[in-house]
Amino acid sequence: MYAKVENNQVVKVNSRLASFSKAAPAWDAAQRAANGIYEVEYNTANLKNTRFYINGAESFTFANDKVIASYAPAIGKSLVDINAVDEDNQPLLDDEGNQVVTPGLKTIEKKQIKAQAAGLLQSTDWYVVRKAETGAEIPAEVATYRTAVRAKSNEMEVAIDGAASVEALEALFTYTKGANDVSSRPLGEFPKL
Repeated sequence: MYAKVENNQVVKVNSRLASFSKAAPAWDAAQRAANGIYEVEYNTANLKNTRFYINGAESFTFANDKVIASYAPAIGKSLVDINAVDEDNQPLLDDEGNQVVTPGLKTIEKKQIKAQAAGLLQSTDWYVVRKAETGAEIPAEVATYRTAVRAKSNEMEVAIDGAASVEALEALFTYTKGANDVSSRPLGEFPKL
């Protein structure tokens, strides 16, 4: 990313040097600087995981012959569901008269956990169908696995519900290296068959 500077102010930012001048791609750093074009350096100290945060607006400053892009502080997304409102701050209703609800992070993450559990169980669903149709027993290891997946899903959902802040929720999903360089996260993992 490059920026055009005039009177010590950033006036244009673009990823293509040619957007500033057709000759600019052939210029070295000194020639670009002589024409007020600088490569942008990024200060990402305020950037956070967009899964959990809304990052602040990007801004550009010029000082000491450098253009620095930085970001306003990130804001945590809502943990809880929020009833949507219209421009007059009145409840927003769907076509059937029901309140429109914007899901919070906890709802979103629990839905994802449920989907993962369902995906894991799907590969062994045929055993359940076979038992219902023919009475053939489900192998013990498959029954144990299915029970463990459901239990882990419930455990994960309880942990998500227990997160008191966006930071605490994010921490549940953050992998760290432990003994023997094994990565793990506080939320844990689903069992394997």
